[in-house]
Amino acid sequence: MSLDIVILAAGQGTRMRSSLPKVLHPVAGKAMLSHVLDCGRSLEPMSLQVVIGHGAEKVRERLQGADVNFVLQAEQLGTGHAVAQALPHLSADRVLILYGDVPLIERDTLDRLLAKVTDDRIALLTVVLDDPTGYGRIVRDESGSVQAIVEQKDASEAQRAIREGNTGILAVPGKRLAEWLGRLSNNNAQGEYYLTDVIAMAVADGLVVETVQALDPMEVLGANDRFQLAQLERHYQFRAAKRLMAQGVTLLDPARFDVRGEVTVGRDVLIDVNVILEGKVLIEDGVQIGPNCVIRDSVLRQGAIVKANSHLEGAELGEGADCGPFARLRPGAVLGARAHVGNFVELKNARMGEGAKAGHLSYLGDADIGARTNIGAGTITCNYDGANKHRTVMGEDVFIGSNSALVAPVTLGDRVTTGAGSTVTQDVPADTLAVGRARQRNIEGWARPTKTKK
Repeated sequence: MSLDIVILAAGQGTRMRSSLPKVLHPVAGKAMLSHVLDCGRSLEPMSLQVVIGHGAEKVRERLQGADVNFVLQAEQLGTGHAVAQALPHLSADRVLILYGDVPLIERDTLDRLLAKVTDDRIALLTVVLDDPTGYGRIVRDESGSVQAIVEQKDASEAQRAIREGNTGILAVPGKRLAEWLGRLSNNNAQGEYYLTDVIAMAVADGLVVETVQALDPMEVLGANDRFQLAQLERHYQFRAAKRLMAQGVTLLDPARFDVRGEVTVGRDVLIDVNVILEGKVLIEDGVQIGPNCVIRDSVLRQGAIVKANSHLEGAELGEGADCGPFARLRPGAVLGARAHVGNFVELKNARMGEGAKAGHLSYLGDADIGARTNIGAGTITCNYDGANKHRTVMGEDVFIGSNSALVAPVTLGDRVTTGAGSTVTQDVPADTLAVGRARQRNIEGWARPTKTKK
């Protein structure tokens, strides 16, 4: 059966107290609406219709894609009115209604929902809550069949005691939707056209209303304010942590760990507290990550170690390589197998060969560093001339003395040694000592300046 998906994303979100449209507020580093779109795409629909209103241009600009059609709801007159704006673009056998501020909805739940829909049955996702305040109530007859949904503001005392609430997520036969929407009325406490009134219409027309319950109430929670947004964030992270631990990761404290992207992991990985993984991160078997690290769009090969307070972005650590504590690896940084960078070392667009070392206090940018080369403390590659970047190339088994400045473009051959404090401006042949510093003079009897008495 073909499927159209309509995502309602026109709300202002006044309780967010923000100039940012509600559906663009992030969960795990990604807009709530983007999470819903990704889940919808996994169902392979004929079309994705996104109904926008407040902040429409911002939403369109941030989330435009070849498979997304944006539909403007110029006036916010209710959920039924919102879906009606998408009607001219719907032609599939089934229509699924989702919400742009419900980012934790799962593919498996939607599969269960869609499996219930036929030409004579609609399917409604409900949730049972201890306190369903704010939710429309599912009204059933004595046999348990759904008869209607009553919104909180229109519900009687008896109806408000019902614990089964409406999530708003609904799947219907496409050929019936236009007729039902055309019959909606705004004769209710909020003066809006409720999509929920479709349920009573379907029952009156002889259709059966099937229900599927969300197994996890947080899955269907929307974010109307920043506290609810924070609740969604923590639950997302709890689910992410649980999935990683099931794959063989030890999280020393799952409550102090954040994923903001796509993470692929091996077995026997250990991650300490306050680690943030962003973008696409690959972590192979036996990797260890210390506390307070941020790792973005990086690859950590088998047995690599990232020590405390390190920041990696667009970097790759080879097998058994280690960095930190307090290391910074910027885009293009590559450590070969068993290479090492220590505290307060920064790499940018630099490759270190197998077993190469930079122990501390160095900046290595736009550099190719050969195997087993040792970089002394305080070394910098002077890679930028104010207009262009230039590369520094070091061969194998090079020894760079502390406090050396290597002025690019420059090449140092295999087994070169530089004297501490040298400024190297010319290529150095293999097996050579380069000393580029002023001759020391000792001036005897020199008197330090003294303060002038006032």
